[in-house]
Amino acid sequence: MVHPGATLTPHFRDFLPAWVARQDWYAGQGPLRPAGFFRFEDPAGEVGVETHLLQAGQAVYQVPLTYRPAPLAGAALVATAEHSVLGPRWIYDATTDPVWRAAVLDLVATNGVSQPSGRALDARARGELRRPALPEAVTIHLDRLVVAGHADEDAVGVVTGTWNGGSGRLAVLRDR
Repeated sequence: MVHPGATLTPHFRDFLPAWVARQDWYAGQGPLRPAGFFRFEDPAGEVGVETHLLQAGQAVYQVPLTYRPAPLAGAALVATAEHSVLGPRWIYDATTDPVWRAAVLDLVATNGVSQPSGRALDARARGELRRPALPEAVTIHLDRLVVAGHADEDAVGVVTGTWNGGSGRLAVLRDR
């Protein structure tokens, strides 16, 4: 759920660029600036699931995050912050959070579209199911550096995105 007017302390601009700069998938092509945002709804209403698209030069990086009211054992912590409405939040690299995985699998299985982010730079993610597969038998290959085009023919599904001034492939789902 989006809380209009809510604030996060520290703000993303205060912790996210430094975290991204430490990741092995970041090529260090200059300062990061927001290119777009999209979100998924957690059916249980507990976990915020939002993807930041960040641009550095011509490169667009995808940074999916989850926001939890309590620590999640085994997940990759990005930061802790105070949400002005919800209180303390533990912010994780979403690729290590089962709620994010379930949201991506659902997006593809239903040929769905992400939820509005509630931000000025709203983006969209779209899922495309290419062939049925059991969720536990699927691996999500996230494109941290967003690429042009779509998945090859043997993919179970693909997630593509559009944002102000761009589009590209965000993830490919394959059989394990």
